[in-house]
Amino acid sequence: MGTGAPEARRRKEEALASLFETHYERIVRYIAARIGKGEDAEDLASQVFVRAVEALDSYEERGLPMQAWLFRIAHNLVVDFLRRGAHRQTVPMDEMLAAGAGGPEETVTLRLQVEMVAAAMGELTPAQRDVLALRALGGLTSEQAGKVLGKTAGAVREMQSSALKSLRRLLEGGDRP
Repeated sequence: MGTGAPEARRRKEEALASLFETHYERIVRYIAARIGKGEDAEDLASQVFVRAVEALDSYEERGLPMQAWLFRIAHNLVVDFLRRGAHRQTVPMDEMLAAGAGGPEETVTLRLQVEMVAAAMGELTPAQRDVLALRALGGLTSEQAGKVLGKTAGAVREMQSSALKSLRRLLEGGDRP
């Protein structure tokens, strides 16, 4: 092994530490949107970074930035979690409402809106939920979300558009998607 290997590892570790600081909460939100369990989402988000550290030596940026690589790990953990038969629950409201906590009236209105959106999201296909979660909650670009999902950026934009149209119809009381 050459002398550049320890230096490359150190740079990857620094990049990963920086991503932990900036992306941990985004990854928790993405996972929570997919599985709806606050504590499980935090556990899975922690596992994302454990797996990333374990695989750090094999990581090479081949068109997939480290941020998108982390979301790919998160996506795979969510799929495994749901396959194991863990049932999706509603998104915990306390965390969502804490940021916008106003008076009791605003809190009730916000709670009802969040419940309506969560119910409508449940009617979307898993792929549509993934795209919306990666783009809106994960903050990924179409290109990055495409790399996570194994799709082109154009396909991601098309899926997002379709998902938003379906979500709008559901929220307006229209037909199912």
